[in-house]
Amino acid sequence: MAENPPLKHPPLFVALLPILVLIALLTLNVKIFGDNAISGSNQIILIVCAALAAGLAHFFGSQWQTIENGIVNSIKLATPAILILLMVGALSGTWLVSGIIPTMIYYGLQILNPVIFLFAACVICAVVAVFTGSSWTTSATIGIALMGIGQVLGINPGLVAGSILSGAYFGDKLSPLSDTTNLASASAGTDLFTHIRYLTFTTVPSITIALVLFIVFGFGYKNDMDSATIDGILNGLETSFNITPWVLLVPLCVLVMIIKKIPPLPALFVGTVLGGVFAFIFQLPIVNAVGASVGDGEFANYIGIMQTAFGDTQLETGNATLDELLSSGGMAGMLTTIWLILSAMIFGGTMEASGFLRLITESLIRRVKSVGSLVTATVGTCLFTNVSASDQYLAVLVPGRMFAESYRKRGLAPQVLSRTLEDSGTVTSVLVPWNTCGAFHAGVLGVATLSYLPFTFFCLISPFMSILFAYMHIKIDRIEPEQPAAAQA
Repeated sequence: MAENPPLKHPPLFVALLPILVLIALLTLNVKIFGDNAISGSNQIILIVCAALAAGLAHFFGSQWQTIENGIVNSIKLATPAILILLMVGALSGTWLVSGIIPTMIYYGLQILNPVIFLFAACVICAVVAVFTGSSWTTSATIGIALMGIGQVLGINPGLVAGSILSGAYFGDKLSPLSDTTNLASASAGTDLFTHIRYLTFTTVPSITIALVLFIVFGFGYKNDMDSATIDGILNGLETSFNITPWVLLVPLCVLVMIIKKIPPLPALFVGTVLGGVFAFIFQLPIVNAVGASVGDGEFANYIGIMQTAFGDTQLETGNATLDELLSSGGMAGMLTTIWLILSAMIFGGTMEASGFLRLITESLIRRVKSVGSLVTATVGTCLFTNVSASDQYLAVLVPGRMFAESYRKRGLAPQVLSRTLEDSGTVTSVLVPWNTCGAFHAGVLGVATLSYLPFTFFCLISPFMSILFAYMHIKIDRIEPEQPAAAQA
């Protein structure tokens, strides 16, 4: 058998080239296609840039089988996200036709007003995320209802999504049930609750600033509330649905299951099934109408439930604003987002398997001269991994492995590394359109990533807060080095 040729060592520019081409072409896509860029053009660009990376890697000695294995392993990482997205699509449909989402909107409109809405949405999502340990579940349940309320109140959808995601990611980071919180503490080699305690040093100031900004923006909508429009929406909901607090037992059940550590996928499946059951109990005329509009009247009820779970559903109330609100794409509505995730993971797997990611990150480590620059390099590496590998788990794991020894040598407590990984790896994932998190939340909330990015204040502030904290040389971040050589490093 012939031996594989020895690998050549590509220069740094070669490793960076696929990233630079990707960013340039995606920018062009956004300019030309706008929000529709995620409908196919971005996916093509990701695959083209993956091919470029694979070609360069092959030129420098990498075997195709190695690259293909990297792509397959990368897609495996995204499989849970894909399954959850499909289930969220079905859940949003059954929760719509069962009256769960309309009921949430109905009561929310009577409690919230534009001035406090953004602040309240952020706080509500933070509380839910702490108890569920999942920003994804928070977005897919209470987040959908809050988007509807914000739309009726006439608030910029990007701003509403930004408040939802700021609260969701703050709560996710501080929850002991969160997978990324556990992953970050394990990667850095520190205790979970020590990690959470250290997180409060940067997350509390970050969320405080975010909440102040949401209050300021809320005052901008103080005089925009049209009471006649709100009354029309409330009357339309009352006329079209059987509005009852009993249907809220379904989301409550889902939240309890998540708190009890039942995995998100089965919990969302149960929520979807219960949504269908409650639709038959409380909203049978609507189920019948949906089914009759797309199929045989004899099986209208069955067709209605199936249609809401897998396909487009548009409920007609006679109120244009409400009609726009009461729609769902079901499972089929998530397929474009899934396509984007698969394309992104192909690119990320190629970059990882080719060794280009490692080459770029190792070049960063060689330039570290101080504690501040070490934390800055970690933040930059996490952000870069989110952009290039398209997955928040890799953005926590890869820098965690790379920088652990550097933090130890400089006498820094391991929880400083875990805190930095969360402040940058976890929260910036939602800001990248082709990252699994960015694609997921954009698909669920119905707002393009670049539209909510400027308003996701907590996620924007957190990385800078981590860097600021590092340059302040906080004493509690230090530990005694294990040997004199480490102290001199």
